[in-house]
Amino acid sequence: MKLAILSRAPRSYSTQRLRTAAIDRGHDVKVLNTLRFGIDLSGDEPDLLFRGKQLSTYDAVLPRIGNSITYFGTAVVRQFEQMDVYTPNTSYGIANSRDKLRATQILSRHKIPMPATTFVRDRADVIPAIERVGGAPVVIKLLEGTQGIGVILAPTIKVAEAIIETLQSTRQNVLIQRFVKESKGRDIRALVVGDRVVAAMRRVAQGDEFRSNVHRGGSVEAVELDEEFERVAVRSAQIMGLRVAGVDMLEGRKGPQVMEVNSSPGLEGIETATKLDVAGAIVDYMANQVAFPDIDVRQRLTVSTGYGVAEIVVHTGSDMVGKKLGDSGLDERDITVLTLHRGPHVIPNPRNKTVLEGEDRLLCFGKLEEMRSMIPDRKQKRVRRLMKKHLPPESL
Repeated sequence: MKLAILSRAPRSYSTQRLRTAAIDRGHDVKVLNTLRFGIDLSGDEPDLLFRGKQLSTYDAVLPRIGNSITYFGTAVVRQFEQMDVYTPNTSYGIANSRDKLRATQILSRHKIPMPATTFVRDRADVIPAIERVGGAPVVIKLLEGTQGIGVILAPTIKVAEAIIETLQSTRQNVLIQRFVKESKGRDIRALVVGDRVVAAMRRVAQGDEFRSNVHRGGSVEAVELDEEFERVAVRSAQIMGLRVAGVDMLEGRKGPQVMEVNSSPGLEGIETATKLDVAGAIVDYMANQVAFPDIDVRQRLTVSTGYGVAEIVVHTGSDMVGKKLGDSGLDERDITVLTLHRGPHVIPNPRNKTVLEGEDRLLCFGKLEEMRSMIPDRKQKRVRRLMKKHLPPESL
């Protein structure tokens, strides 16, 4: 394949390893400075310029987008997507992972285990927010920060309140998160490629430091993950729209607690700790996927009038519970089930003999009118009746 690596640091360990791994496998690879691109929307087809000249054709692009250029970098990646060039990390996936609040909201929606987290703006809400996550000590995080920068451990409520007030006075948005004491300054970094964890390491903070990042002086060691940690890591990356990601997890009493999903994980620490060819695994995965560029499925499937995509929940007590999918009557209503979500598990292209259970979620494509009739009416909010004397006089 012809591969472009988007990177402003061509001599960094990660970029060099990815480039070498691609060359060793016979691929044509170029390292391109993300900031030297121009997005051309003047022609009939979406296009990109590089250093002022039309970009040649590529099969795949691997984004290594730095935090400081997220907006422009994701715009460039989005343009590659419009040109049907394969990328393992989508533009929306990169953008989602960079905003800690947005990432937490997305992962929470899909029931990914995380430390209790809250977000408030008014000073009067700070102390109740801290109490909601379990009280002090508490972790305070800037919404945008990398390598442990912008992560503060406040030992008391008073200190936490002062830190948050100071940060908010400088127009910084912060998350308030429960401090997982049992992690003892350790965390797990799982490197996810596609649908599997290809390498994992444990990072251990030094001295009194509670942040275990390698850039903060933390040490690393290879670790074998159990099935639950692997499942949570892979699902977190996929939910975020990332096929190459570093998923950071704390070792909580009840299992993994996801802290962050990194769209441009460094390779030096994990390759050094595990002695594994992580860069090669990334290149091999991309080579196997170049024929399948990411597409906006909802957009593609809703171009036909009257048809669209919807999620239908099989509520407990529904007459579909206990029936086989083929006997559910969906085919007769011109509704096709694309995937079946059952708890944390996803069943793609479920067969007609699949027996439906309560709370199954069916991702369907079909007639909107038919699917709409299967979705229960939402409870209407109570609307205050306005007295006639509050209404303006009827105009003549």
